[in-house]
Amino acid sequence: MSTPPLVEVEGLARRFDVSRPWLARLLLREPRRFLHAVAGVDFVIPRGTTMALVGESGCGKSTVARLLVGLLAPSAGRIRFDGTELDLARDRRAFAPVRRRLQMIFQDPYASLNPRWRVADIVAEPLDAFGLVRDRAERRERVAELLRQVGLSPTDGAKYPHEFSGGQRQRISIARALAGRPEFLVADEPTSALDVSVQAQILNLVKDLQERLGLTYLLISHNLAVVSLMADQVGVMYLGRIVELAPAGELFARPRHPYTRLLLDTVPDLEMRRRERTPVAGEVPSPIDPPPGCAFHPRCPWANARCRAERPRPLPVGAARVACHAVEEGRLPDREGQGPRVPH
Repeated sequence: MSTPPLVEVEGLARRFDVSRPWLARLLLREPRRFLHAVAGVDFVIPRGTTMALVGESGCGKSTVARLLVGLLAPSAGRIRFDGTELDLARDRRAFAPVRRRLQMIFQDPYASLNPRWRVADIVAEPLDAFGLVRDRAERRERVAELLRQVGLSPTDGAKYPHEFSGGQRQRISIARALAGRPEFLVADEPTSALDVSVQAQILNLVKDLQERLGLTYLLISHNLAVVSLMADQVGVMYLGRIVELAPAGELFARPRHPYTRLLLDTVPDLEMRRRERTPVAGEVPSPIDPPPGCAFHPRCPWANARCRAERPRPLPVGAARVACHAVEEGRLPDREGQGPRVPH
């Protein structure tokens, strides 16, 4: 890539201990059990671009988001931010110098804002935490600037969160995230809790801020229309792994992995082209006891014995990286130019 990477992720994994208490395991003779939420993820986000992670609920998207901003420590793997390696598992102090440069926009604006604080104090919290203002006058001026930046009035700082609509609360969340002058923002389903009429306003605001401030985004979403509008590259996650990583235009025009194809087939075809569509059958397997081989093989129409026994490795296919034996062996029919047109 010509643009230097801001974020580099290599072999990132996170598991959670979901075992019964020690005494219960002893009496029932049960081993410890682990939920593998993220099971080895690799990607690079060039500076000033947007990467999106998509997939069904429970695939590990939000866990990746929390790992990147330090809300969770990885069980394995490496995260590099602007060339600095963040070894959060063994030394959280390594994260301190870059904490201000990483911020997160949460999914639910109703839950992510303190209802007992005025908006001015909510927005100013990063300013106080990182010591970015010298006195109260500078603090008021900076808060007013941030509120104007997200389309609110400086007088709104005197109000409480319950006095605002959902879209306005998300604007307050964005203002708080921008207070520390970050370079990298993680947006975890930033519009899923909002009315459809408000979603476009928030997305336009996010894109405008990226252009004006040179921000880099990781967008977590299950809405393919949002992803097609916002993303430069897309990672498709399934059961804790990225099964396909490609430039956004390439992925929507020519999806390669069977799961990507089935996921795109769930998008309504408004042009009524009568192309045969295969809905996603079955359910996501348990991440506590994932199936052997390719995790998608119980739901894949093209699975064979190799898929059931051997885990596929991500391999370059054109501009994409795909982890699929059927793609590697050429067993899938070509669908170039026939992917569904996701509405913008």
